[in-house]
Amino acid sequence: MSADNMGETPHWRDKKVCPMSHVIPLGPAARMLTTREAALRLGVSLRTVQLWVEADILPAARTPGGHRRIPYNAVEALALSTGLGGEVPRAAERARALAAVPEVQPPPARPRDAVQGTRPLDVLLVADDPQWQARCEAAVQPFGPSVTMRMAETGYLALLQIGQRAPDLLVTNLDLPGMDGMAMLRTLERCESLAGMRVLVLSAASDHEIARRGGLPLAAERIHLPVSPEAIAVRVGRQLLGQRAS
Repeated sequence: MSADNMGETPHWRDKKVCPMSHVIPLGPAARMLTTREAALRLGVSLRTVQLWVEADILPAARTPGGHRRIPYNAVEALALSTGLGGEVPRAAERARALAAVPEVQPPPARPRDAVQGTRPLDVLLVADDPQWQARCEAAVQPFGPSVTMRMAETGYLALLQIGQRAPDLLVTNLDLPGMDGMAMLRTLERCESLAGMRVLVLSAASDHEIARRGGLPLAAERIHLPVSPEAIAVRVGRQLLGQRAS
């Protein structure tokens, strides 16, 4: 999603409207995979592959019947660049594995906190400043194993991580290289991936500028920059308390 169309607002708030994936020119001999086959190759859920297609992480074409087909080479390139997936099953094993893949797969189980008996709060911080990342990570260290913090430098990398495992709390800058925070949030809201996820948006932009770029999802809370890592840690602590109380 380019910065040129960030000011357009008619469709992105309608969660029922997901854009068609790109129609890509392919030769008649090109090897194509279904979304199920791509999910099996990458070792992720069917829903994750669908999210990555909508976010342009994976290119896809449409059959006349409206079904997605993903180039085999694109899936292999993503598997190699991210370390996803394992060995490709043999033909008979592959057929049995495909038949066993359910429509909706549960996310991978997260580690449990041995002291509290509950899972740690999973926080994904999206920022392109390594020093800022390190300071925020240090600020939440007093929470110990009750909080785990993951990092992503761009909206693209954040979508990869969210597709694999949705965090409890997403903390993102709006201004990011490549796919920025606004484009990432639009993709997540279009595909209904924000449900149940707390979102903190960090930005120095004015309210008018945010509105011009399409506004924020209703579930997002905005924090004006500059803000200290300690202030982020306070928000993380509040989320942790809310999780424990529930």
